Amino acid sequence: MLKYILRRLLLGVPVLIGISILIFAAIRIIPGDPTAIQNDAGGYVFTQEQRDRLREQMGIDRPLTEQYLEWVGDIVTGDLGSSFIADTPVTEIVGNRGPVSAQIAIMAILLAWLIGIPLGIFGAVRQNQTSDYASRFVAVFLLAVPGFWMGLLIILFTVLVLGWRPPLVYVHLWSDPIENLQMTLGPAFVMGVGLGAVFARITRSSVLDVLSSDFVRTAQAKGLNSRNVLVVHVLRNALLPVLTISGLALGGLIGGAVAVERAFSVPGLGLSLVEGIQSADWTLIQSLVFLYALSFILANILIDIAYGFVDPRIRVA
Repeated sequence: MLKYILRRLLLGVPVLIGISILIFAAIRIIPGDPTAIQNDAGGYVFTQEQRDRLREQMGIDRPLTEQYLEWVGDIVTGDLGSSFIADTPVTEIVGNRGPVSAQIAIMAILLAWLIGIPLGIFGAVRQNQTSDYASRFVAVFLLAVPGFWMGLLIILFTVLVLGWRPPLVYVHLWSDPIENLQMTLGPAFVMGVGLGAVFARITRSSVLDVLSSDFVRTAQAKGLNSRNVLVVHVLRNALLPVLTISGLALGGLIGGAVAVERAFSVPGLGLSLVEGIQSADWTLIQSLVFLYALSFILANILIDIAYGFVDPRIRVA
């Protein structure tokens, strides 16, 4: 298993190199630079001399190859650079805001599992019955509801009905669970409900497929308890597609929570990315997008490892 993990990590290196080149090039293709944008948006005018001095301080006056190699070299040593605007190391921003985004993404995945997997199993074992139609209707409804509308309802419900007042700063879950959930539960719910509907449809289809397999019919013919057949034989095989989608979704949730974090005013990495784009903070943008790509790759490696525990047939020796 250790060799397999190392091999997957090594295969991820060229992917990250390619992603880093794309990120670096995409940012610099955009017309203008941070000094020009700040000049236009700040309400004051830089002289050309001042702009040249700022460009030199930021290091964006050097050749692109030199800028790229320096950035990659810093990443290898754990230095993500400093934000142009906030004058703060990006590692400090990630350390302060990263746990918020990670917690929301994990809560969203767990919520999606709690909604989708039981709903899918419930529909599959009662195929074409009233309960199956009901579970399918719920899944389609949750999938069709716009996220922004659901987010608005959650905000109104928690503020007007429950009287919640989300804290202005992030409070760790183990420090004050109530205040922490007031900030993170809404965004996690918005992202997790739609994903749970997807899991429900995938789980139902996968369970039905496994239930029609020869080994399941053999187990039932031997008189094994239906619940044991479902838990021991069916779910181990049926949940593999759900694990696959979970790996893709987890990376997407960490990197795709930009709109949700902005809507709920959650101080996560998504909000930092929006602020970086608005201020043309190149260092912050390229470092955060790179971290999103890295988290996506690592999440899929973890899912591949989990495969071996769910299905012994694909366990790596």
